[in-house]
Amino acid sequence: MDKFFKLKENNTNMRTEIIAGITTFLTMAYIIAVNPDILSIAGMPKGALVTATCLTAGLTTIFMGLYANLPFGLASGMGLNAFFTFGVVIGLGVSWQTALTAVFIEGIIFIILSLTNVREAVVNTIPLNLKYAVTVGIGLFISFIGFVNSGVVIKNESTMVSMGNFTSPTVIIAAFGLFTMVVFYKRNIKGALLWGIAVSTIAAWIYAIIDPQGAAYYKIFLPEGVFKYESISSIAFKLDFSIFNDPSKIWTLVVVVFTFLFVDFFDTVGTLVGVASKANMIDKEGKVPGAGKALLVDAIGTTVGALLGVSTVTTYVESSAGVAEGGRTGLTSLVTGGLFLLAMFFAPLFVAIPGSATAPALIMVGFFMMENITKIDFSDFSEGIPAFLTIILMPLTYSIGDGLTIGVLSYVIIGLLVGVYDKGKKKVSNVMICLAFIFIIKLIVSGIG
Repeated sequence: MDKFFKLKENNTNMRTEIIAGITTFLTMAYIIAVNPDILSIAGMPKGALVTATCLTAGLTTIFMGLYANLPFGLASGMGLNAFFTFGVVIGLGVSWQTALTAVFIEGIIFIILSLTNVREAVVNTIPLNLKYAVTVGIGLFISFIGFVNSGVVIKNESTMVSMGNFTSPTVIIAAFGLFTMVVFYKRNIKGALLWGIAVSTIAAWIYAIIDPQGAAYYKIFLPEGVFKYESISSIAFKLDFSIFNDPSKIWTLVVVVFTFLFVDFFDTVGTLVGVASKANMIDKEGKVPGAGKALLVDAIGTTVGALLGVSTVTTYVESSAGVAEGGRTGLTSLVTGGLFLLAMFFAPLFVAIPGSATAPALIMVGFFMMENITKIDFSDFSEGIPAFLTIILMPLTYSIGDGLTIGVLSYVIIGLLVGVYDKGKKKVSNVMICLAFIFIIKLIVSGIG
């Protein structure tokens, strides 16, 4: 293990990697329940989706560990699955089989881009200050998710968001887990995030036993058994290319593929940069070692996922939970992926872990990722303003990709203006300029749409 994954070289060990892998899995496990819920609205059988979600996440994450030797977990992306169901199947009125075809085509394009090193060039060209900003922005973003899942932050029609009810069971459960994590970290007990999730889950299940009706209101349920397996035969290899026989619908397919491609590309790039910088995996030149392999794994995962019957697969920001526990190598991914494969047979157990139990882990990880803000040079406005916009817009737009979009755009525009003023002292790379041009087209097309 040490020789293959280079554990000593990365200042880690098997115990740390295993704990990190379990932690990443538990923070991602909600997708086992959420993804089937969303995709089943498109008419796909829910039972088969549970198995396909676990199988795709497991195989792709293990591939990430063995091929790229990086501690990143992958699964069907949130947001992308919603677009699959509500934007494509329901919104455009196409079948889920056709939607899977669009995802498959997107994956093939991704593989081509990855093999030509285009995606890696994009990752490595993003300025160092912007990479640190991505880390901080992702931290705020996932903390926000944690606060929402716990009920601390709720929707408000007048003020967009507001404070939740601190006497609600979900807030109490999350607080219980959060304080457990803080105490365990203070006492240097390994696996603090994992223990916090476990304690919160047990507390939630005890509440469900005492008050089943009240718990149901807060979407807290006891496991409905332990073992269950569903076949994926009803959704696997169901691609439908018949849309190519209708010229009037081909443009629709192109738009759908482009949307999947764009969102997946930049969400993955943002996540990869953010999590890698948190793990101190960025070299002196600001590059992410192994980025090319990681991006190729992501692309292959999307293609295979479409064949197995799920929406776009992407690298998960929750991987930062495992990184916070010390995960630094592919062994973390190997453990995470293995647990996803096991979850195919224990799905009822993992599905019953409520969002309020994983919320404190997301909040804590957000706290850890904030430390990179001290590395950003805010004294230079041409660097500080784009960094600030990236940080603040990721949580406010609820999108890593949108935050990165505005960050890159502002960096290029300000950089070019400053370059003219300072007679070329401020240089912006051609890749960044090309990215900005693509982003402008995307924003215009989105605005027209």
